[in-house]
Amino acid sequence: MAEASYPSDLAYHEEHDWARVEGETATFGVTWYAQDQLGEVVFFDPPQVGTTVRRGDPYAEVESVKAVSDVIAPLSGEITEVNEALSGDPEAINEDPYGSGWMVKVRLSDVSEVESLMDAGTYESSLS
Repeated sequence: MAEASYPSDLAYHEEHDWARVEGETATFGVTWYAQDQLGEVVFFDPPQVGTTVRRGDPYAEVESVKAVSDVIAPLSGEITEVNEALSGDPEAINEDPYGSGWMVKVRLSDVSEVESLMDAGTYESSLS
């Protein structure tokens, strides 16, 4: 399992999701805290490419040995890519939540939503 970390180049949603924003696109995943709370991830149920997601709404499900949990969209947009590797290796969400454990890529519909997300320090403070 990965060591606790919250990279400073990401933006964080209060539901323990992150976004790596690059212009008008973003990559989404769950934070180290989220995967730690979930326990060992055994299945990732992704959305379809082309699906529209809204900030704060569920867009995927993650099944762990403990429970099935919704994954919440930190920003709004259209899914342009799904991490297909997770279907055969869902443990990547535990092992590398900010790298190979990324979940989807999204074309943002409202880039200004990024301003509503937390930076790493604020997010980490919210956990205590």
